[in-house]
Amino acid sequence: MTPIGRMHPKQILIIKLRHIGDVLLSTPVLRALREAFPGAQLTMLVNRGTEGMLAHNPDVNEVLCLEKGAWGDQCRFVYKLRERKFDCVIDLTDGDRSAVISLATGAPIRIGFNAEHRWRGLLYSKVAKPRPVDQHRVEYDLCALRALGLDPKPGMPTVSVSQSEEQTTDQWLKEQGLAGEHSPPLVLLQPGARYSLKVWPPERFAQLADRLAERFNCRILLGGDQREREVAEQVARKTHCSPIVVAGKFSLLQYASLVKRCALFVGNDGGAMHIAATVGTPVLALFGPTYPERWGPRGGLTQVIYKGLDCRACYHPSCLRGDDSCMRRITVDEVFDAAGRILDQKGAKVVT
Repeated sequence: MTPIGRMHPKQILIIKLRHIGDVLLSTPVLRALREAFPGAQLTMLVNRGTEGMLAHNPDVNEVLCLEKGAWGDQCRFVYKLRERKFDCVIDLTDGDRSAVISLATGAPIRIGFNAEHRWRGLLYSKVAKPRPVDQHRVEYDLCALRALGLDPKPGMPTVSVSQSEEQTTDQWLKEQGLAGEHSPPLVLLQPGARYSLKVWPPERFAQLADRLAERFNCRILLGGDQREREVAEQVARKTHCSPIVVAGKFSLLQYASLVKRCALFVGNDGGAMHIAATVGTPVLALFGPTYPERWGPRGGLTQVIYKGLDCRACYHPSCLRGDDSCMRRITVDEVFDAAGRILDQKGAKVVT
């Protein structure tokens, strides 16, 4: 993959002002840029709280965080960006604020998306136009590089975990009695999500936990960040198998190290799902109002359960379908059966 013509930017700013999963799915762009411009300085601008996904990424030289502070502070931050004299900005956010930042940098090459056909398209020197085949977000982001004369190939998201983070996870597993050759397989359930309409009912996660623990003699972990700890504890209270609540206990990369040691991840569409798939853990993802063809997990062994109702992607604040909603149509039986097939495939022992 080589650039066409004489376009060889040396200072490149990549902007992704979204959530953890979005940042992770954009890492193939960094890999493609590093391959095309090995001598370039690659700087990535992300929202505070998502930078952990890039902490040890070898393809990026610098990670900057945009704070959600006072307007004056944000203006000073953008002015400092302008002083950096970037000669190319690639905005992967698909949002108005990032488009304004792109223009404010003063970079002569500014590439971004404008799926909504809004005024922000006027702020770029070139608007990236995905092809019909660019459905998944990974390919969608990569298509922005065609404006640089590149022909990016499909890539896989990457996350790098340090030895220190691995050691922290190993030590915790030892303390819990979950390390060693004869320790039970670990299954991580992720009952939380950023949006309530993406959440499978907590009582169903509880039923699933008990059935998996009984059938496969596995130890159940309940994951999530600090905001999702309440729902994880709610699930734990409804179970009989005494799962371990790990929500909020680990940093992003410590969590990545932990889920890498699990035999299975089962959870709602979100950043944790993408982390699990990226580190190679088998993933069973439960999708409701989002499109798995665009946001599905990318990794090794992955499976999606998705009902594809006609109201998908609505995000209405109060779903009118009630018990017939997209997430409630997913039954405990079908999730248990799918999870069981994956664990059977991975060689988990069945308790008879």
